[in-house]
Amino acid sequence: MKLINIGFGSLIAPARVLTVLDPDSAPIKRVIQEAKERGMLIDASYGRKTQSAIIMDTDHVILSALTPEALAARWEGKQEEKDE
Repeated sequence: MKLINIGFGSLIAPARVLTVLDPDSAPIKRVIQEAKERGMLIDASYGRKTQSAIIMDTDHVILSALTPEALAARWEGKQEEKDE
């Protein structure tokens, strides 16, 4: 199984990802808040500014300090080994 580094040593299974979104819009903020209330929010940003929200097929929402563009590059295999 292939895993993708989403920053700071956190890994996810790309086959389970539905979408990667910028978390700054009001609808995405609501999705994040609802996931938090249901206990389905995973904060993998380690205290840094959240740059992307990853929606999984398991209904989990994962927050990452990497931008959606950086995550897309990692999916395509152009991953830089330098972590934030």
